[in-house]
Amino acid sequence: MTAGPRARDLGVVIGQGTPGPFNAITDVAGLRVGHTTLVRGDGRLVVGTGPVRTGVTVIVPHDGDVWAEPVFAGAAVMNGNGELTGLEWIRESGLMTGAIGITNTNDVGKVRDALVSSAVASHEPGGSYWALPVAGETFDGQLNDIAGGHVLAEHVSAALKAARGGAVEEGNVGGGTGMICHEFKGGIGTASRRLSDELGGWTVGVLVQANYGRRGLLRIDGVPVGEAIPVSEVSSPWSAVRRGISPADRGAGAGSIIGIVATDAPLLPHQCARIARRAPLGVARVGGLGSTSSGDLFLAFATGNRGMPPTEAEAAGAGVVKLRGLVDRALDPLFEATVEATEEAIVNAMLAAERMTGRDGITAHRLPHERLIEIMRAHGRLRS
Repeated sequence: MTAGPRARDLGVVIGQGTPGPFNAITDVAGLRVGHTTLVRGDGRLVVGTGPVRTGVTVIVPHDGDVWAEPVFAGAAVMNGNGELTGLEWIRESGLMTGAIGITNTNDVGKVRDALVSSAVASHEPGGSYWALPVAGETFDGQLNDIAGGHVLAEHVSAALKAARGGAVEEGNVGGGTGMICHEFKGGIGTASRRLSDELGGWTVGVLVQANYGRRGLLRIDGVPVGEAIPVSEVSSPWSAVRRGISPADRGAGAGSIIGIVATDAPLLPHQCARIARRAPLGVARVGGLGSTSSGDLFLAFATGNRGMPPTEAEAAGAGVVKLRGLVDRALDPLFEATVEATEEAIVNAMLAAERMTGRDGITAHRLPHERLIEIMRAHGRLRS
């Protein structure tokens, strides 16, 4: 897949922070991302056959044995009409073990099970190893044969095998293949921020699966882009049944967003949860409401305390583990970085996405780049 332009390629600069080298979640050292993308068939929906517009994305949080070495983590919910498995144990223990999977709503259970199988396969046979991995979902049924169950364990295995650092494919890839955002084509997007050395030099990276929002609410760097490109100019993949306030531009508002925040800062679990609670602010800056039909779920994890023992390891001696941490006031720059990177990741998802026609001829158009440049310039928000 050819990489599309990103926000900064077009002169759209979100916030004041500095991105990492790849402006991606993979700027957190050791973290890897992999996708399996499934696109086949056209025409009328035949459940079990297609058209298929879906896939799975995986995030491998560090370069060790992720099924044996946990990291501190915390979660947040903006609206709970969705699924991100494994969160109860993360809330209880503050620990996340294993890779993360993101896919469509109906296949999230299979992705979770495939992650468990991967965990079991990494241990000695005959043991009693158990896993509660994180698997998330958003609804792609407007373009995809979502009832067909097309994401299989082999696709999760392929994504894990393909996972790597560096630049991350965005848009119509992996779990984001069939997603819609603000009534344009959405999908996978990512961005990062690196704090100055005086603030610790920590990196914050965000990856989103963006599949939410009404057209008229879309704002990019504060500019009302959705109002400037109404559905009368670029049609919406959703039906005419709308639930917004304004009769002139009522959007569907359906769908969801999954946001994964990673940092190399030495955060404790409650601090990870505080970071996760800032990601929805980035969604709000782009125009997300957390509507009733939306599952807006966020997870943050920190790799700044490596070498943690397995979750149920037997205590050695007094069971003391040496940890590093930050004072709470040192979190404020990380909060800002999280908000900015979340906002930019959503914009990158929409810019990388390409026009897609799915089931029953329904088409999600890409956010038109030239019109975006024109609108941003008119508002004095285009930077060279």
